[in-house]
Amino acid sequence: MTRISLAEAENRVAGLFVEAGASAANAASVALALVTAEADGLKGHGLSRVPTYLAMLRSGKIDGKAVPIARQPRPGVLAIDAAHGFAYPAIDLAVIELPELARRQGVVAAPIRRSNHCGAAGFHVERLAEQGLVALLFANTPGAMAPWGGAKPVFGTNPIAFAAPLAGREPLVIDMALSKVARGPIVAAKQKGEAIPEGWALDAAGKPTTDPAAALAGTMVPLGDAKGATLAMMVEILAAALVGTHFAFQASSFLDDKGGPPDTGQLILAIDPAGMGGGWFDERMRLLAHAIEEQPGTRLPGVRRLGLRAKARAEGIEVEL
Repeated sequence: MTRISLAEAENRVAGLFVEAGASAANAASVALALVTAEADGLKGHGLSRVPTYLAMLRSGKIDGKAVPIARQPRPGVLAIDAAHGFAYPAIDLAVIELPELARRQGVVAAPIRRSNHCGAAGFHVERLAEQGLVALLFANTPGAMAPWGGAKPVFGTNPIAFAAPLAGREPLVIDMALSKVARGPIVAAKQKGEAIPEGWALDAAGKPTTDPAAALAGTMVPLGDAKGATLAMMVEILAAALVGTHFAFQASSFLDDKGGPPDTGQLILAIDPAGMGGGWFDERMRLLAHAIEEQPGTRLPGVRRLGLRAKARAEGIEVEL
């Protein structure tokens, strides 16, 4: 292991993807997302993803030279085709275009189809919140959770991410999978040969397991049990049925080079607080943050992540050579 700067890590990761056939622009987009996740302590969406991304790229499961295309079927909709490429360039396009549309329309949506794994979903909405918007992202992922009471995967872990500006501070960011844990930490545990805590997943027979390989071959336990499974269904509707892409049970895996493109989807909603009819948003957010932080032992979501990011910027991150 050696410690390198974030800039050097991005350059090295981007170089790997260019060598494997990605365009320079797509490689840079992927590298930024993966290195940022690693710096934030979200290792399941960080450098641990490099081997599987490269395998999908080399097999043609991901088109590394794809150029996302946007069109506007309605004034408040920016429909994006990721063209079976990496999700990140398509989401980058939304992050660039949505702020102006939101300031014009008040509320806008970006459905993204023919997409792939979008990594740490909070990273994307955070960038919109940095531009003054309240943002939500819904993403469907390959089958990992059964309907409550069932045994066959129908839903993905289906993350939901939310971000809102906090005047004079970093945005508030909430990012969660609808399984008790995201699949990323289980993938990372398998790569390291480590066990996972009981209660995270079930094996193919529907029994609790601490073996990450058995967990990946089985199903994830939903966050909040039946409620989590119902929320996962909601995300399938928002990010797949509405967008026009594969449901979780139709999508190929994000974790190997087998099969065709996953063809999953994302839906991003962006809201301009100034378009809600008044200038009260910043003051209301300050009041809410204060009500939380004045209590001993509490903190706003994302504080730990921001601390790790600041440390990584100053000290770099450890990578294997």
